[in-house]
Amino acid sequence: MSGKASNEGEQNDVLQVAAQWLDEGRKLALATVVETWGSSPRPLGSQLLIDQDNNMVGSVSAGCVEGAVVDEAQSVIAQGKPKMLAYGVSNEMAWEVGLACGGRIKIFLEPLE
Repeated sequence: MSGKASNEGEQNDVLQVAAQWLDEGRKLALATVVETWGSSPRPLGSQLLIDQDNNMVGSVSAGCVEGAVVDEAQSVIAQGKPKMLAYGVSNEMAWEVGLACGGRIKIFLEPLE
């Protein structure tokens, strides 16, 4: 099985959980990897679903920057406005959150209703 096919299956799982959590009345944010450069921890299209209580499903960075994304998700949920996040080895925040793999990623973070 190719990496792309595996990633597509993970996306479907995240979206299925999102539908379930929305039915339960949870407030959600969905993070999606929209751009990568160099050595990135997860491929394009990888997703992470976060609820208002910091429950998570999926992955956008194999743990490298997910803590920072979860923090940003709470702001997105509260304000109801999407954000574009960027992490890279040249970004001081990348070292703080553990993205020392030498690449860069952009993550689109949006509220779900």
